Amino acid sequence: MHSIAPIAITIGDTAGVGAEIIYSWAIENPSLRKYACVVGHKSFLDTLPNDIGKVQVGADSYVAKAGCPDIAGARIAFDALEESAKGCIQGRYSAVLTAPISKACMKQVGFNYQGHTEFFADRWGGVPVMSFAGEKFIVSLATWHDAIKDVPLLIDEAKITRAVEASARLAKKLKGVENPRIAVCGLNPHAGEGGIMGREEVELINPVLNKLRASYVNLSEALPPDTVFARVLKDEFDCIVSMYHDQALAPLKAIEFDNAVNVSMNLKYLRVSPDHGTAFSIAGKSVASNKSFTSAFNLAMRMLAK
Repeated sequence: MHSIAPIAITIGDTAGVGAEIIYSWAIENPSLRKYACVVGHKSFLDTLPNDIGKVQVGADSYVAKAGCPDIAGARIAFDALEESAKGCIQGRYSAVLTAPISKACMKQVGFNYQGHTEFFADRWGGVPVMSFAGEKFIVSLATWHDAIKDVPLLIDEAKITRAVEASARLAKKLKGVENPRIAVCGLNPHAGEGGIMGREEVELINPVLNKLRASYVNLSEALPPDTVFARVLKDEFDCIVSMYHDQALAPLKAIEFDNAVNVSMNLKYLRVSPDHGTAFSIAGKSVASNKSFTSAFNLAMRMLAK
């Protein structure tokens, strides 16, 4: 690992918990600091140990106020993302670990993306897949930041295929299984119950899965979504494909809130993040856990080493 470029860590919203979880992680993990480069504002970078990489964005005079987001802080968060994306292209960074941003605040400074995933896809190219990896679950989403009313219209063969491929790749990398057992959630309750509760499984999802099974021999048919995560816990499957955001994130966060890591798959460079938001209400109170952040950094190291 000594030969790789450092992992860029972006500050996220300066008023959120990003700064304190980065700081506590750096203090607790001295042996890993040489693999990291934090991109953020000067007043925060000055608090970090000297043996961690640092790249400043924003004015020297800027000071964040925990829990009180401002335009200047959103601009710094945006500039940190731009620096990390450019740095990967230039070979200065091997991957990016993003601390949480406020999409509402970022929109005010011209960040016209639904989230980090879409931003990095625009800068790096590729058709991204939002995936998550924890100690118990690996899951990829066919759709993610979309209104629930639009999901049935958005699901198509390409999205299902990309999600299956992403989950399989993650399971191979992280679990070392050659032919992962992939559980696919149906869209409708009871996976449509043979078309009685919706026909997406019959008309779209299962026909696509039947095609893909030539390449993924342990790929399920569309399964009742309410039992898929429980079946993974019983070791019936290695990874999951979900049709939409909360179908995956509700059970994932209930069971693996501190362990799950967001992984943007199918991009030229690796991007990971903790699976939580800015948490403005607790920012600056020294109560924010760095467990998900730590999991994200460790996962990036594992993926870069393979």
